[in-house]
Amino acid sequence: MDNFFAAPTDVWGDDAVMLTGTGTGIVIAVMAILVLIALFGFGLRKKGDPKTKSRITTRQLVFSAMAVALAMVTSMIKLVDMPLGGSVTLLSMLFIVLIGYWYGPVAGIATGMAYGLLQFVLEPIFYTLPQMLVDYPLAFGALGLSGIFHDKKYGLQIGYVAGVLGRFVFSFLSGILFFASYAPEGMSAAVYSAEYNGSYLAAEGILTLVIISLPPVAKALKHVRKLVSE
Repeated sequence: MDNFFAAPTDVWGDDAVMLTGTGTGIVIAVMAILVLIALFGFGLRKKGDPKTKSRITTRQLVFSAMAVALAMVTSMIKLVDMPLGGSVTLLSMLFIVLIGYWYGPVAGIATGMAYGLLQFVLEPIFYTLPQMLVDYPLAFGALGLSGIFHDKKYGLQIGYVAGVLGRFVFSFLSGILFFASYAPEGMSAAVYSAEYNGSYLAAEGILTLVIISLPPVAKALKHVRKLVSE
């Protein structure tokens, strides 16, 4: 892998590596494939209509691109920045969850995975390929699980919780599989990972749920959903 996909770096310690130009190109190519999968998700057959496929519209693409852009911008506004990665941001997870809520799980998960890789490209440092996959495309892709509940009552709130719990599962696994050595003496890696990752994800999750449940915000989000579905 060295000098092709990634090369050693001392930014995170002796075992860390950083993407090379070739590695960045590969990641961008994977992102493009995921975007195509998301587009396929937009075009799945409408529920209850086995003969007609929903059309991929310019409006769908524009709103999805806006959601990803807003997720990127708000992810940089950190209300709390954790010392070993992770942060409480200004509702950044919500915008990826919204794509799943608008267009279903295929589009949501694929877009979330592409977004996770985009986050990785901004700081392409990692220890192993499995660690990178768990922390970025899998963890952020899980936010698209919101799409499973897109046609349910209170689907956004339920879907948001499902997406955040999905991201927590992968962050928790990363903590016990790849970062167990950071656990304080006398504390198990599982407890440490659960407390560390649960703290910032729960904080942002609760804050977001309170905001999206406010009547004016809920009404505005309902209106936006009608717009994106036309």
